[in-house]
Amino acid sequence: MVTTIEQHTKPWWRRPWVFPLGLLVTVFLVYSLPPYLGLDPARSRIPGPTAWYYPVLVTHIGFATIAMVTCALQIWPWLRQKHPALHRRTGRVYVFAGAIPASIAGFTVALAAPFGPVGAVSNVLLATLWFGCTVQGYRMARARRFGDHRRWMVRSFALCMSIISNRIWGVVWALVLAPQVDTTFGGSELAMGQAIAGITTWTGWVVPLLVAEWWLTRSRGRRA
Repeated sequence: MVTTIEQHTKPWWRRPWVFPLGLLVTVFLVYSLPPYLGLDPARSRIPGPTAWYYPVLVTHIGFATIAMVTCALQIWPWLRQKHPALHRRTGRVYVFAGAIPASIAGFTVALAAPFGPVGAVSNVLLATLWFGCTVQGYRMARARRFGDHRRWMVRSFALCMSIISNRIWGVVWALVLAPQVDTTFGGSELAMGQAIAGITTWTGWVVPLLVAEWWLTRSRGRRA
């Protein structure tokens, strides 16, 4: 019992990831959102292959922004412990105004994304898993199975934040593959770009999800 009480009364500085996560999300959104705020397709960082692509992309970005902000709040221990009612309301916003509509729009965008079939398959799976983990997490909360709820929402969190990991991996793979443009890719920068995009989309969400599973297994072992 003492250990449980101590865990619930840890000061903010004993959880060193809270503020860096909030800062990371803020910096990412400040950098990523401006080209889409004016609803000008010419400013999009992703070329639209069809007429409907840009509106769906903006829809995905809008709902995903809500998901990222509310998801960061959801895993904030202070909010969860001191203001459980607000935690529940924020969770509903994350589920119904963030993750679910964002994953559905993301699934649609993935089908027509101009990054090749490898990236398309990855993004379709990402959207499907994000949707599934979020819905399952919500169902577990409704059933008051809060341990299972927490585990599914940790997975949903990892998939939600994988867009940040995606950007980091993009730089890594660009540095690794750029010297091979004249050999592996026969001088085709387009082929190299599609390879970078494909590998990046997979590592962007698979690695965070594996880390989340490792953390859940480790935490479960500690409690046992």
